[in-house]
Amino acid sequence: MAHFSYTAEKNDGEVYKGVAEANDRFELYQIIRREGAHVISVNEDAGGQKFSLKSINAIFSTIKEYDKILFARNLGAMLGAGLSLARALSVIERQSKNPKLATTVAELASDVRRGDTLHMALGKYPNVFPKLMVAMVRAGEEGGDLASSLAVTSDQMERIHDLKKKIRGAMLYPCIILFAIVGIGTLMMIKVVPTLAQTFIEMNAQLPQSTRIVIAISNFLISNTVLAVILLVGAVVAFFLLAKTAPGKRLSDRMLLAVPVIGPMVREVNAARTARTLASLSSSGVDVLTSLEITEEVVQNSYFRDVLKKARKSVGEGEPLSATFVRSDALYPAFVGEMMAVGEETGQTAEMLKRLAAYYETEVDRKTKDMSTIIEPFLMLFIGGAVGFFAVSMISPIYQLSEHI
Repeated sequence: MAHFSYTAEKNDGEVYKGVAEANDRFELYQIIRREGAHVISVNEDAGGQKFSLKSINAIFSTIKEYDKILFARNLGAMLGAGLSLARALSVIERQSKNPKLATTVAELASDVRRGDTLHMALGKYPNVFPKLMVAMVRAGEEGGDLASSLAVTSDQMERIHDLKKKIRGAMLYPCIILFAIVGIGTLMMIKVVPTLAQTFIEMNAQLPQSTRIVIAISNFLISNTVLAVILLVGAVVAFFLLAKTAPGKRLSDRMLLAVPVIGPMVREVNAARTARTLASLSSSGVDVLTSLEITEEVVQNSYFRDVLKKARKSVGEGEPLSATFVRSDALYPAFVGEMMAVGEETGQTAEMLKRLAAYYETEVDRKTKDMSTIIEPFLMLFIGGAVGFFAVSMISPIYQLSEHI
């Protein structure tokens, strides 16, 4: 497959440039004619271009989630302005600063020029474009309004992206505090405790059990610093590897739901994602079973994914969509099932889902802003407990010694 850069003229006299892949120039001329234009000039890129700096960058770079959002938004805007699909993809390829995205879009444009629909072309890259985008694009193509469908897709993906950013931002403060505690505690164990321990030994002090534990930890860190670092790094790596396995993911999902402050937010985040995704797909004309299947991928927690699987099975057997959610009020808030039921009764399911999504997105936004205030008392209790244990352990022998002086 050769790579061509060309200049073409449309029937109305408009001249434009583009890039395309084709087996030869003859196939390229056919592709351009099908677009309603004729070639003015064409250049075949050098055969060694696949080893160019751009192609190497494309191999090692990644396509971020926000790049996909911009891709959907810009493509929808250009289609709405009247550009053909192949030409719009060519424009995005030239404008993209991400080499991997530019390469992928060039391949999409080539597939479209050879007769594939956009959703078929997107479906060839499941690791790049999510099922949500593919399904929304397919619905837009079948409904004859691809531009609007892409706009809805970009909005939906951006809302999911914003939710993730807010949650990560809310967790940043407690993570920094915990990191600082571990750092200061390690420094105290290495620098302060050995001096006090030597004093206790010289004065033959009777040490309580808590003091012996602190001194034992200090001695281990000093004598086995490299081993301690290896164990710490190994524990972190093992935790993340375990979390990627099915049993580990299941356990971490269960633990998140059990945490007092985090658990309710996890429920609301998943409720918002479920409602927003189902609303977008339903309003675009995607059938309920396919919508539920796609929503399973958007929802991260495996327990909520199980509910969606049950809902898909129940709907296939003739039950209303709301039935499963009403029965699963231990995970999804009861308000979700009730609103779905009202939507089904009034024939406004998509509208009710949008209201649900807006409500829970607002709740999550409010709680993430207040997260530091909510978590701060728990952090203070933890810090106080750690400092208190250390202080009592190291000061109580000093008091005992002072009583014998």
